[in-house]
Amino acid sequence: MIRAVRPLAALLAGAAMQFGFSPYALRPVAVAALALWLALLADGRRPFALSYAFGFGWFGIGSWWLAPTFHHYGHLPWPLAIAAQSLAGGVLALFPALLGWSAVRLAGGRRSALLLLIAPLTPIEEWLRGHLFTGLPWTGLGLLTLDTPWIGWGQIVGGLGLGIVPVMLAAAAAGLLHHTTRRTAAALLAAALLLTATAPAIGVPAAPALRVALIQPNIPQDVKWDRDWLVTTMRRLLGHSAQAADADLLVWPEAATPFFLSDAPGWRQALASAVTRWHTPLLFGGLKRTAHDGAANGAWLMRPGDAPPRFVGKHHLVPFGEYVPAWLPWLHTLVPEIGDFRPTHDRGVLAVDDRIRIGVLICYESIFADEMRRRIAGGADLLAVLTNDAWYGRSPAAWQHLEAARMRAVESERFVLRAANTGVSAIIAPDGAIRATTDWWRQATVTGTAVPIGRVTPYCRLGDAPLLAAALLMVVVTTWRFRSRTVASPA
Repeated sequence: MIRAVRPLAALLAGAAMQFGFSPYALRPVAVAALALWLALLADGRRPFALSYAFGFGWFGIGSWWLAPTFHHYGHLPWPLAIAAQSLAGGVLALFPALLGWSAVRLAGGRRSALLLLIAPLTPIEEWLRGHLFTGLPWTGLGLLTLDTPWIGWGQIVGGLGLGIVPVMLAAAAAGLLHHTTRRTAAALLAAALLLTATAPAIGVPAAPALRVALIQPNIPQDVKWDRDWLVTTMRRLLGHSAQAADADLLVWPEAATPFFLSDAPGWRQALASAVTRWHTPLLFGGLKRTAHDGAANGAWLMRPGDAPPRFVGKHHLVPFGEYVPAWLPWLHTLVPEIGDFRPTHDRGVLAVDDRIRIGVLICYESIFADEMRRRIAGGADLLAVLTNDAWYGRSPAAWQHLEAARMRAVESERFVLRAANTGVSAIIAPDGAIRATTDWWRQATVTGTAVPIGRVTPYCRLGDAPLLAAALLMVVVTTWRFRSRTVASPA
């Protein structure tokens, strides 16, 4: 290829990755994009630059929706908003660049070695992306296995481990393009088929079922914190809840009540009276004052006749959204200036009664498997994701965020109650299937059933450590075998 064409092809392949995720969910497109990237890598030339172009297409172009968010809610001029989005994509592109460079270097010019190494190196790279620079595991490759026969492995290896499957398929496709790697391609396809045949089933118990109602009030982001909209917001929430009060649990989205409960005794009493009148517990997103004029974003639980309400807060805050790093004091958060948000250090679990313990994930937290595992370790037998995706407008981001919640359901074998301000609200089963949902950007109530589940999956018990150790071992063994063959072969 002409020198300039190869990076451009990698960039376009990376940009195509977004179509593998929701709302498009064209999984083969993502596999084909990965295959093209691997085919370009196979000749061993400029692997870092080539993989950086692929990563920038994936995270720079693919996250185009960040620029409007920075512009409309961060009040950045368009040039700065685009620059901030590009900077975020440029940082995240470093991880695929490191992956591609490492694979080529370890392969030592052997195409088959490259195709075999890329799969075990992938979870290591994705783990780094999920932890360094506060972590951003958005559109993880494991999400491509949702609604496929491989999804059952999620309860054992998690979304990180499931990401190996599309990479194996892509490596097999790339291997078929060259006569020296067709045997390797056949072996990779055979391994993928074996994983399909041996995938464990995910049990979905039927009873005893809990009737739940998720309220989607559809409050536009630009008026959410406007005092003139407060009465409208509360009327929507209370009105929809009254119509669904025969449920066993009502759930409102993140920051559903746009005020501090301690500063609004009238609204607090109105909520308590409504819960008592309905005879139904209410879980809702709200704010709590903390020391030194700070604030915690989290969830309140009100039970009939129960005082005071109970609170758990968000552990993993959004950088630049809920706090500004100390080394960038001149920036402003996207959230209105109601105080600096602080993480909390509670278990993140609220007990509705003796049989229902809800692990609460606030918005951004749902993309982190470790946050989910902490709730399960705290005794959660049901998960709730309270979110406000109005920030993303009508972009694919809200749907990509929903896919993360589906993966948390699979990893934990728990029902997930996802209440979103503008959508997508959904009741998600332990196998990742959506049991009930509604259209986004409309007022609606999602009703259905969920079952509290107490067993703990191998993934929730052990986390990513066994997978990462096995992946590292595979990298070492594969590298050693190919290099020993090279040394042993005649000159």
